[in-house]
Amino acid sequence: MPLEFETADVFTTTRFGGNPLALVHGAEALDDATLQAIAREFNLSETVFAFAPREAGQDAFLRIFTPFGELPFAGHPNVGAAALLARRLGREGVLRLGQAAGVVVAEVSGSEAEIEAPKPLALGNALDPEAVAACAGLSVGALHLNLHVPLVAGCGTPFALAEVEDAALLSSAMPDVAAFRRVLPEVVGLLLHTPLGIGRRRARMFAPLAGIAEDPATGSANCALAGLLLEVNGGSALALEVEQGIEMHRPSQLRLAARREDDGRIRVRVGGGVVPVGRGVLDL
Repeated sequence: MPLEFETADVFTTTRFGGNPLALVHGAEALDDATLQAIAREFNLSETVFAFAPREAGQDAFLRIFTPFGELPFAGHPNVGAAALLARRLGREGVLRLGQAAGVVVAEVSGSEAEIEAPKPLALGNALDPEAVAACAGLSVGALHLNLHVPLVAGCGTPFALAEVEDAALLSSAMPDVAAFRRVLPEVVGLLLHTPLGIGRRRARMFAPLAGIAEDPATGSANCALAGLLLEVNGGSALALEVEQGIEMHRPSQLRLAARREDDGRIRVRVGGGVVPVGRGVLDL
């Protein structure tokens, strides 16, 4: 059974930068265990399976797998899949991508794609700073607690978020799997961030329990970050640029825009460049 796949680098304009993605077509007949095995074989942060639309108005239905499990929503798979599907369909503009978390609206223009997270910002529990620092191999003094305490937040997928004092401390972080098991078993991963200047931040995201020691670019976690920054700073809108993947030698650039709706809910968009890399066939 041949399955066509495509690969691309997401949140970059340079081949072999950003976050690599595999998009697999034609897997409708496969069971969940086989989909998971394929994702484990690619061994990327996420592998996306594109299926026929499940509801009117959708352009495709996506299922997103890490090497260890399925996600209801993730940013770089949607951005990358939108660009690759637009190329496959021979058109740009708006695409509607169904998935477990809801419909993601994507807009594709040339080699750029932008999506809106399917859910408004949801803030969860505050987390113990010392325990979160231990997950990243840091002392509690490395965390900056004035802007926000470590907490859980998400726009469709839950992450732990914590601010680090500076870029040097951020670069020194290293995930402790045992600490993750004790402290963060219910979230996808931990996003650490630090300011680089007005409207700019650097981030790292560790998700060892999902089979991702470190992610080069995490659209869903950074959506949560942009929404959180708007929540704590106030106002009606916020623009944010995030660099990620620096320590992995896969530099990524994410552009985010958070806005406060009339009902007070915060919605977030994330976008960036997508560079197609290759195509192939899986022979099952």
